[in-house]
Amino acid sequence: MVPLVVKSDSLNSDLLFPPGGYPSLRLPVVTSQDVNLVARCRRVYAHAHDYHINSISNNSDGETFISADDLRINLWNLEINSQSFNIVDVKPTNMEDLTEVITCAEFHPTHCNTLAYSSSKGSIRLIDLRQSALCDNHSKIFEEHEAPGARSFFTEIIASISDVKFSRDGRYLLSRDYMTLKLWDLNMDSGPVSTFQVHEHLRPRLCDLYENDSIFDKFECCLSGDGLHVATGSYGNLFRVFGSTPGSMEVTTLEASRNPMRRQIANPTRPTRGTLTSMTRGVRRGGENLGVDANGNSLDFSTKLLHLAWHPTENSIACAAANSLYMYYA
Repeated sequence: MVPLVVKSDSLNSDLLFPPGGYPSLRLPVVTSQDVNLVARCRRVYAHAHDYHINSISNNSDGETFISADDLRINLWNLEINSQSFNIVDVKPTNMEDLTEVITCAEFHPTHCNTLAYSSSKGSIRLIDLRQSALCDNHSKIFEEHEAPGARSFFTEIIASISDVKFSRDGRYLLSRDYMTLKLWDLNMDSGPVSTFQVHEHLRPRLCDLYENDSIFDKFECCLSGDGLHVATGSYGNLFRVFGSTPGSMEVTTLEASRNPMRRQIANPTRPTRGTLTSMTRGVRRGGENLGVDANGNSLDFSTKLLHLAWHPTENSIACAAANSLYMYYA
């Protein structure tokens, strides 16, 4: 909406009322004026983390939020920026004993006492703030154990979870690791209820992905407001949307660009079921390069769609690719 501004110094002598007019009566001219929005920082929450913050999540109580780095999760009050409470601390006494780091943390959408955080080892821990001030113990853990003999040099790297999201009703939890999306039922911690293959076609190229650092890319994920679809990004500015209902084979791949095109990517049959992270990376070399997917299409690992979000009530997806933001009606 463009505001209307009355300029008292701009008077129109052509408009006379009544006909014949009064020489002393003049009407102001209405002109339009552009609105310039300026961001203003209201509050700074500082000096609570020693490492880069990887996630922030607001609580449903409308009064608190959490911030997480590689080793700690802090609880803040929105009105108090000088003090926070450390609720999760995975820092060992000896840093040489460090085996995993926190990768993401998210509050439950309706239960203000419940939150989940993921780790670089592929596990998701559900904690209850009512149990203790420092949540050393989890109430539930969600993880999928690898098949015997399937372990390789890349197993732990690709198992690291880059993002977790609760469904709007709070019953399900969506997680994204490098290769897959997994949907978990909070009432069933034996394994995911659905697994969606995202990068299975890149498995033969894990060595190349390791050499150019692409294997450490952190892709986000999201769910639709009705919980019927899940989405995540990939390379070549592509993002994929899956149907989440049991037995659904719905898969759509779109390119985030001014002229979006549907892409076909080989999809195996779905089964039903400045950070510390760099400490485990080792020494790598090489730059970005082009790959080829299962259908012979070129893949540019330098273009990637890492960030996306689904509107909570409408079927709209916002995708960030490079320095552009694209909005799609799903």
